Amino acid sequence: MFRRRPRRRREPVAEMRELEILRMGRRGDGIADLADRSVYVPYALPGETVRAEVRGERGRLLEVLAPAANRVQAPCLHFGCCGGCAIQHIADVDYRAWKLDMVRTALSRRGLAADVPDLLDAHGAGRRRVSVHARGQGGRVFVGFMRVRGHQLRAVDHCMLLTPGLHSVFDMSASMAAALDLENGEVNLHWTETENGLDCDLRHAGDLSYDRQVALADAAHEYDLARVTWNTDIVVERRAPYLHMGSAQVVAAPGGFLQATAAGEEMLSDLVLSSLIDVQHIADLYCGIGPFALRLAQTARIYAADGNADAVAALDRAARHTPNLKPVTAAVRDLARDPLTPVELSDFEAVIFDPPRAGAHNQAKALADADVPLVIAVSCDPGTFARDARALVDGGYGLDWVCAVDQFRYTAHVEIVGVFRRPA
Repeated sequence: MFRRRPRRRREPVAEMRELEILRMGRRGDGIADLADRSVYVPYALPGETVRAEVRGERGRLLEVLAPAANRVQAPCLHFGCCGGCAIQHIADVDYRAWKLDMVRTALSRRGLAADVPDLLDAHGAGRRRVSVHARGQGGRVFVGFMRVRGHQLRAVDHCMLLTPGLHSVFDMSASMAAALDLENGEVNLHWTETENGLDCDLRHAGDLSYDRQVALADAAHEYDLARVTWNTDIVVERRAPYLHMGSAQVVAAPGGFLQATAAGEEMLSDLVLSSLIDVQHIADLYCGIGPFALRLAQTARIYAADGNADAVAALDRAARHTPNLKPVTAAVRDLARDPLTPVELSDFEAVIFDPPRAGAHNQAKALADADVPLVIAVSCDPGTFARDARALVDGGYGLDWVCAVDQFRYTAHVEIVGVFRRPA
């Protein structure tokens, strides 16, 4: 049967425009309003007049004709090309206000009233994990980050936001990728700094041949790497890469989730623990490898659940090998599809949930129908946090307080902690 080929989507015609930037979007873009649409221009600031190449709703900044008073020199030479940072070009006080406004606006749109105090800085010593792209091309290997809203690789050899222990990962990534014989292919290397060395998980669609195994083993020895995995399967483990969470020592799950900075994990944990004094039985939902559960288990019984089996296994091992902890029950459970029911939730004095960016809508609705006295929501997305908070408030909870935490400096990401209580 003859099938008509799908028509290729036509790109909007480019036009050169002078734009008055009126406000800043949640991704850090400057926004200009035309008669028929709004135009989003990365790296433009409110109050500026700019010249831009405009295609539909997207603008490419060509020249700042009249800069805003709060425009500053970006500290990184790669800013504007590397896709990692959205906003280095604005004064710190306005940067902080922008992030706070994202949280306040999200809450306001859901009709929620909460005082969000000043943004808490949790950058600390820098980011302890990073993903480096490596691409073979014409017999050479290029490493770096993807450009803004594109698939082009921006070659970089450093990132000012990383911990000192990760400063050499670009050279190591280039060397390891070259040894893999990519043949004009690419590989992503996910690096994590642990307390006893670097952990590297390589993601590649190709097979792990014997020659590649040997090359990675040689690299692990040469660079004294703790562990190397290929699509999360262990290739070589010279020592188990671990982190301390409370009194527990946790071996990081290969390629697993971890808060971006050690300072961020500590600050979020402190905020959560500060509201759980004298609470004896707690559910930690979307628990990961246990940053909350293992700290709380020093004084309370814990039920910890997550859909990632490797993370739950790491938490369980850590709990079983740490003396003087209260009982920890670790369960693999897809909480998005199979949330704890109101009957199950009735066993707990408090519940914590820290979901991915999509939020915990189904679990929040189940909590709204339960009688748990205290709920603590942790989120990396203001929109889904506000949506889930609305479900809790509609179910009778009071929103006690909200804090905003900045561990992803110069990006649009912001962490949020909210405490909800049922009236006595």
